[in-house]
Parts: sequence; structure tokens; C-alpha cells
Amino acid sequence: MIKSLRLTVLTPAKTLLDVEGVAWVQARLADGGGIGIYPGHAPLLAESVTAPLRYADESGEHALGLEAGILQVGRDGVAIFTSGLAQTSEVSETSEVSEDTRFDRLARTLLTAMQSQPGGVWDAGDEGDEEE
Repeated sequence: MIKSLRLTVLTPAKTLLDVEGVAWVQARLADGGGIGIYPGHAPLLAESVTAPLRYADESGEHALGLEAGILQVGRDGVAIFTSGLAQTSEVSETSEVSEDTRFDRLARTLLTAMQSQPGGVWDAGDEGDEEE
């Protein structure tokens, strides 16, 4: 049984955080709720909002204000794909965004993150570029 998680926070340009031995992770999701992730959590892909990401490791509890992005829970841990760190004033605010806008942002962020992974085999080609 997995006793800890690996937490990775990535932007298209760099890795903001890569921590082993994480006991739990808490994030705010676009549906308005929060999520707590512990070792053994089921796989998940969700949109996160601009808010503090909280986690605990052997050195204590931590918080990191992140821009909205994609949260992925996998076998090895939690990965968050984001555009970067949030400004302090943005972290406490939540803005209402249309479903279409959120989906478009989610899709762009995920595609960018997948394409920027070193050694990745992702090639979207021109899928979705055809007009009917």
C-alpha cells in the first residue's frame, strides 16, 4: 500500500514544485468544492481554480497560491498543470466564468502541459482543426 504521495506542480516553462513523501493534498475545484487527496486515491482529472494548494510532508503543512489549472491524480501521486503562481489578491477571489470558457481553458492548459513534457510522445496533429 502506498504510504505517501509525490506532488508535482508544473507550468509550461518550469517545475514549480516536486515533493516526495507528501501525506495529503487539498485543492479547490472549478465545481465550487474542495478535494482532499490521500495515498491510494482513485485516479482523477479535474479543473482547479485560482486558490491555495495545501499539502503536508514530513516538514509540516504548506500552502502555495496557484493559478487555475488541471489537477491529475495518478498511481504515483498528484500533478498540477498551471500557468503559474497566483497573485496574493487573486487567491481569495473566485470569479464566475462560463462553462465554455472554463472548458476551453482546461483543454488549452492540458494540451500545453502534455506537449511540454520531456520525452513525451504526444502529438495532437491537426485533430479538431477541420471545419464542417
